[in-house]
Amino acid sequence: MREYLTCAPLLVFGLSCFGQSSPQSVPQDPQAIFAAAEPFYDFNSAELKPWHLKATYQLYNQSGKPAENGTFEYWRSSPKVRRSSWTRPSADRTDWHSSDGTHSYRATGEKLSYFERLLPSLLFAPLPSAHDLDSGKTRIELHERLSNGTRFPCVTIIALNGKGLSHLSQSEDPIYCFDPQMPDLRASYTFGEVITDFNNIAKFQGRFLAREIEVSIGGRKVFSAAVENVTGLIASDPALAPDPDAKQLRVENLCDTAGTMISHLIKKQAPVYPLDAIQRRQQGTVLIQVTIGTDGRVRDPEVAFTPSPTLAAAAVDAVSHWEYEPTTVNGVPVETDTMIRIIFLIGD
Repeated sequence: MREYLTCAPLLVFGLSCFGQSSPQSVPQDPQAIFAAAEPFYDFNSAELKPWHLKATYQLYNQSGKPAENGTFEYWRSSPKVRRSSWTRPSADRTDWHSSDGTHSYRATGEKLSYFERLLPSLLFAPLPSAHDLDSGKTRIELHERLSNGTRFPCVTIIALNGKGLSHLSQSEDPIYCFDPQMPDLRASYTFGEVITDFNNIAKFQGRFLAREIEVSIGGRKVFSAAVENVTGLIASDPALAPDPDAKQLRVENLCDTAGTMISHLIKKQAPVYPLDAIQRRQQGTVLIQVTIGTDGRVRDPEVAFTPSPTLAAAAVDAVSHWEYEPTTVNGVPVETDTMIRIIFLIGD
């Protein structure tokens, strides 16, 4: 990918570590923890100066061995003007968001994996949304987790309707763990199997930025990323202008999440437990990455984790028949990526 040079000074904002800062303590109320952390993760604020981030990332195969690696870059001039680019040998994808609310993209090669697409959220929006913290739909509980001799305050978000949070289909209650002295996120637990670690935390324009991120499923590493640098940017940088051959999505204000309605499952087909899997006493959790189309139908199912190929095939066959209320942005249906969790359990 061609890199653009600007006259903005390198590392004009800087990435400063704060591990040696004076000891503090996070609040003891779970709502207060999120309230204290939220300003440090507001990367969509109009107050932020234009910037460009470059990171490298690694994909892993089903055995947890390194597969392809790639580069992720992010340019941001304002809340509405930004660009995201992913580049690796088998895939190339760039998304542009323009000031008039249009969203353009260019893509070649394979479709990006679930965690590649999730990387911007892991970097810039790792906390739960206001929708997830709605007191009428969830309750939150504070507890501690011990890791390497340190007790981390952790908050669990429990869905009151027993169906899990809407954007975490078939998930267990998500957990967010914070540093005991600063309100920076250090780990999150979702789907009962997915653990995301946020390490090497730095301060950037008054925000917390994890320079190292690692995702594992069932103890197997599936994705990791490392921030290489963050530089200043001029608002007229040519990287922010869509390429002439970019395709345009006719969705206005896609970057305005206030108008977003999340997908809800409306049709579900239970998987058939394969007889040979039962005879072999095969059981456990299957995680499937899917795309929910603008018509609400599930497309492109891809197994992210499985204890057995037989169980994976049964799970994929079932979720391929599921249907959702489409995700909409300001009333316009859009495609979304999500992960579905299927549990196979043999009774006594």
